[in-house]
Amino acid sequence: MTTFQTCEAVCAGHPDKLCDLIADSILCACLRVDKAARVACEVMATKGHIIVAGEITCAERVDVKFIVRRVLEKAGYEPRHFRISVYLQQQSRDIAAGVDVAMEAREAASDVSNQDNHTSAADPYDAIGAGDQGTVYGYATHETREMLPLPLVLALRICKKLDSCRRGLLIRGIKPDGKAQVTVEYRDGKARRIKTVVISIQHDVKKDLAALEKEIRLYVLTSCFADFPLDAATEILINPAGRFVLGGPDADTGLTGRKLMVDTYGGLAAQGGGALCGKDPTKVDRSGAYMARYIAKNLVCARLAEKCEVALSYAIGKANPVMVSVRGFGTSVLPDDKLTRIVNRVFDMRPAAIIDHLDLRNVCYTDTSSYGHFSSSLLPWEDVDRHDALRKAAREVVEADYGKQTGMATDNSGGAGK
Repeated sequence: MTTFQTCEAVCAGHPDKLCDLIADSILCACLRVDKAARVACEVMATKGHIIVAGEITCAERVDVKFIVRRVLEKAGYEPRHFRISVYLQQQSRDIAAGVDVAMEAREAASDVSNQDNHTSAADPYDAIGAGDQGTVYGYATHETREMLPLPLVLALRICKKLDSCRRGLLIRGIKPDGKAQVTVEYRDGKARRIKTVVISIQHDVKKDLAALEKEIRLYVLTSCFADFPLDAATEILINPAGRFVLGGPDADTGLTGRKLMVDTYGGLAAQGGGALCGKDPTKVDRSGAYMARYIAKNLVCARLAEKCEVALSYAIGKANPVMVSVRGFGTSVLPDDKLTRIVNRVFDMRPAAIIDHLDLRNVCYTDTSSYGHFSSSLLPWEDVDRHDALRKAAREVVEADYGKQTGMATDNSGGAGK
């Protein structure tokens, strides 16, 4: 059976990604001066304007306009062409109260019986409740070294190379805005060939389009597809609309959180809808998504599944997730309910535990703003250090279930065979 999968990616200077980079740069500046800073930063970029809004509670003031100008320059734009407007306020006291002391800790303090597995009255991981409600998803597949879908890996690789060629002047006359799309042909579930590659890149008005296509084929496609070569039948479309002179915020308004599929799994796995960029790690849209990916990747590394999806649901102000679910898509060695039990044994999924285990107060979040949140092995949630613990838990679950089954069989047979 032949099927196709398509993913897109965008360059760092794409208007939406520019906004993500600004938001995460502000977040990092806040965390540098206050590790406990609460940040929910939104950015909009349009012709001649950058608008920063949101809620920030930080021990020290950061120079937001300076940060915006520095990011614009880094992304390849001229800061003096933009008017920067800032509309920030502190985090709501009601939200802060629920985050500062989780529901479990409040109940324990009131002598209410607590049934959660990990909690106790003095448990430090009850110090933080989830900063919002919602469901986050993590996904991993053994299809690529990055444990991400192949078309997404290739599309991200193209955009990263385009940016590198622009900054290094290897290809002259290209500008910051651009995107790529890759379609992979699968036969019986295995990637066989590249069907289509689409690249749109902003360029100078005097840039010769034939020369641009030749340069992109030579300097971008050759290296990006070295390990999965194009063939004679691969359709390659470079700037299929023709001229792409007017780009960036001048042509397309940008917003934070509008490239969620690029940030995560290319649309080939579930997405909860919450944006990641511009949010401090008490927001489970971010920390929960990182934890779900961490769990999924370790499950695949432990060879408990060839691909899997982990879903975590949270309630605002509550530390423990209200739902944990694992799907193996028929590729797992154990049923999904057993995988879920194993995950609950091995991982603590409370926000404070996630922040501590993944060291999320000390991450450089600007590294995640471009080319996806799960494409760098240097990020702590991309580590695969729990596969041994998962395999051990799997053995324990199987042995416990087998013991129950044989115990029931023994009772029914009057002790024979025990």
